Amino acid sequence: MKHLALLATLGSAIAQGIPDRAEKSELSTWFLPPTRIVWSADQGVEHADSLLKPAPGQATLTNTRPPAVLSAGPDAGSIVLDFGTQISGYLELFTPIAEDKTPPRARLRFGESVAETMAELDERGAQNDHALRNQTVTLPWLGKKMVGPSGFRFVRIDAVDPDHPVRLSQVRAVLQVRDVPYLGSFRCSDERLNRIWDTGAWTVHLNMQDYLWDGVKRDRLVWLGDMHPEVSVIGAVFGHNEVVPKSLDLIRDITPPTEWMNGISSYSMWWVILHEDWHRLHGDLGYLREQKDYLKDLLPRLAGFVGPDGREQLDGMRFLDWPTFENKQAVHEGLQAMMVLTLESGARLMTLLDEPEIAEACTEAVAKLRTHIPEPSGRKSPAALCALAGLRDAGEAAAALKKGGPEDLSTFYGFYVINALGEAGETDAALDIIRRYWGGMLDMGATSFWEDFDLAWTENAGRIDEPVAPGKKDLHGDFGAHCYVGFRHSFCHGWAGGPTAFLSHRVLGIRPAAPGFEKVVIDPDLGDLEWAEGTYPTPKGLIKVRHEKQEDGSIKSEIDLPAGVEKVK
Repeated sequence: MKHLALLATLGSAIAQGIPDRAEKSELSTWFLPPTRIVWSADQGVEHADSLLKPAPGQATLTNTRPPAVLSAGPDAGSIVLDFGTQISGYLELFTPIAEDKTPPRARLRFGESVAETMAELDERGAQNDHALRNQTVTLPWLGKKMVGPSGFRFVRIDAVDPDHPVRLSQVRAVLQVRDVPYLGSFRCSDERLNRIWDTGAWTVHLNMQDYLWDGVKRDRLVWLGDMHPEVSVIGAVFGHNEVVPKSLDLIRDITPPTEWMNGISSYSMWWVILHEDWHRLHGDLGYLREQKDYLKDLLPRLAGFVGPDGREQLDGMRFLDWPTFENKQAVHEGLQAMMVLTLESGARLMTLLDEPEIAEACTEAVAKLRTHIPEPSGRKSPAALCALAGLRDAGEAAAALKKGGPEDLSTFYGFYVINALGEAGETDAALDIIRRYWGGMLDMGATSFWEDFDLAWTENAGRIDEPVAPGKKDLHGDFGAHCYVGFRHSFCHGWAGGPTAFLSHRVLGIRPAAPGFEKVVIDPDLGDLEWAEGTYPTPKGLIKVRHEKQEDGSIKSEIDLPAGVEKVK
């Protein structure tokens, strides 16, 4: 992946006429031309190839080549453009000089798959929630029109008025995203894993908008649980970024500690864990102190949901991930582990914040929780959490997690499955799951990772970057469940980026051993790889490593640490 170049700052423009009340956007803009015409109606389309040629980004009085012309009619006047990669942003349409000055109307359908651009509203989940992806717009004469925002890779354009064709001198996508350098990197002897690392980074990067979202088409919202894999990726790729504390604070400020964040009990728990992770990565004790009052209210409340028998008794929406949502035993199993992980984290945080009584209350609640070991539900998501929380033997859990390989995974909790396998010394199995499961999306044309995925969906299914052939299943429109049925399914969901963090943390072996990376553990686990190398951003600079497997199975490492970082065993 080519890293996005840093742009020049606004400089002195504020002093040259921009009102004081103006607020500079945290997002930057890039223009993407279409890379190909995926599909075109048999009639009513002329000179569509003109849209693939270089253009100035400006309406002009002279046409140097014939504009594309879409003429409306039954099954006529339509094209689908491919912009080459999933983006978050807008579409710009430029119109040329023409004798007919009547503003033409065009129907636009954004799609994260080609099939989505072909769908009508309410057809197999197709919707306009959060961002309009299906609308009719009026275009100017000799000008341009910006339409959006949405998350998309493909756009279908239809002429609407039979009396007024749509003439287009140029069409381009407008990518908007935070302009941050890719400080972290990963390369290894398996190019498939390299692509997966890059794609996970891009998936999360696209969701680093005004706040840290979970999806750029649907779920353009801050979801605390969904943030945990995203923040792990941000730490490994970008280092510190203000979008994380900004998003954590947003939900804190709109959620009294007597309520659950996003209405979900586990999401308030993820907020606690996220703060410990963020402090471990960046060592900002001042920011952590800003959370003290909220933690003092939230942690005792959580501890109050531990029953006399050690069972968690959480109320509200009980949720881990969508595939386990209707399995009450699986949800209890996972929430029991979440309570252990959260209150252990809370005890450490309150010790740092000089609140020994609350720290002790958290520790006592954990001890009570550990007296109740949930009966295994047979599902991988809660089994992974139980292994990470020490409620289940790591080897026993690993055997269950390896069963069926990439079966019974979600793109969200798959992160914890591969982490639990890594902790159990089963990195080979984790890499196999990453290659088959996340790689399975790439095999079907994905350029970002999805809200959910099941490899079984790919049987007799067409790729997402082509029209669905007769006799083939539509991988987008024919599958999905719960809130993501059919075309409502998001194909760019930040919680799916977990393998990027796993490859940096587990394979490169880079993990903080003290807040802000004053101390670091570098414990590589190459699994079946011959070599791996990369960088990891810290507040003190980049850690650079290269690991090579020797003939006897040992690993030879080259490690370059920035000043002030101490390597510990």
